[in-house]
Formats: sequence, C-alpha cells, structure tokens
Amino acid sequence: VRRRLHRNVPKTACPRSAITAARLWWSPLRFCLLLDGGRMPIRDRIVADLTAAMKAKDATRLGVIRMLKSRIMEAEVEQRGLKGAGYVLEDEECLAEIAAYAKQRRDSIVAFRQGGKEELAKKEEAELAIIQQYLPAQLSEDEVRRVVAAAIAESGATSAKDIGAIMKIVMPTLKGVADGAVVSRIVRELLG
Repeated sequence: VRRRLHRNVPKTACPRSAITAARLWWSPLRFCLLLDGGRMPIRDRIVADLTAAMKAKDATRLGVIRMLKSRIMEAEVEQRGLKGAGYVLEDEECLAEIAAYAKQRRDSIVAFRQGGKEELAKKEEAELAIIQQYLPAQLSEDEVRRVVAAAIAESGATSAKDIGAIMKIVMPTLKGVADGAVVSRIVRELLG
C-alpha cells in the first residue's frame, strides 16, 4: 500500500526526507516531551535507550534494558486485568518495578560474594549500575538519619516498640530514595 502511494506522488511534491523528518518530529516520544514540559516518561526512556543500545551493539546494556522493559510489561499485563485493557504504568509504578529489580540484583551480589564467585558479583554490579541510572539519586545514610531523627522527635517515640510507627511516618517520604533495610537499621539504632 505504501509503495502505491509513493508511486503516485511526484518526487518534487513531497520528498522522502521531508516525510521522514515529519515522522521523527511528531513521534510519540517527541509528543510526550512537548506535553510533559520536556521530561520523558521512564517507560519511553527505556525504549529509547534500548534502541540506542542496539545500535551501539552493547550486549550488557541491551540485556539489562530488555529485562527492565519486560518487567514493566509484565506489571502492565498484571494491572490490565484490574484496571482495564489500555492501562499503562505510571512513572511511580515503573520506578517501583525498577527498584524491585535493583534490590534483586543487590541480593544476588551478596549471595555471589558469600559463595566465593567474585566474577559473577562483578557482572551483577555492572548491571546494577545500568539499572540505577533509571532510579532517583539515593540519599546518604546521614541524610536518612536526619529524616528519621526528625520523625522520632515529631512523634515522641522512645522505645523499640515504636519502630513500626516511625517506619510508617518515614517510608512515604523515603520511598524510592533510600533502601528500606537501611532505613530500618537506622530506626533501630536511634530507638535502640
């Protein structure tokens, strides 16, 4: 069908380069950028990075990004049963999937190190570095400590019995920017 259309159109009327430029300009990614004030959604960023990794023939990066994309697509399919056929994950939900994948990689690194498999641990660390590019910057332990101390002062918690209450106050603030295990350890240190 496309060839028939191009055969009927004279070359001077609409050159192919102009058609290609128009397609590139009005691509869905560009349109999202225009609507969202210049910030590309994570899902679209992953697709764009996947294409770039394919062109660069970077096998490690390509494998990690493909896995991220498949995790996000699995989560979407799971949610479509609940929220409707056309459901697409929001950025926060994508970040939660990516954070879960990063945690899985961290656990693998620890397990490989305990098993004495340093080369596999280094491979996992390289892949984790790629995954972390899609996550927001993590807070340092000192910054987490300050947030936890402020929550303890605000709530008046004094004993280890209040750990759950402090975690309920702190985790909505620190979700995505601090590891839950680190937050839990700091809460236990300050209350213990």
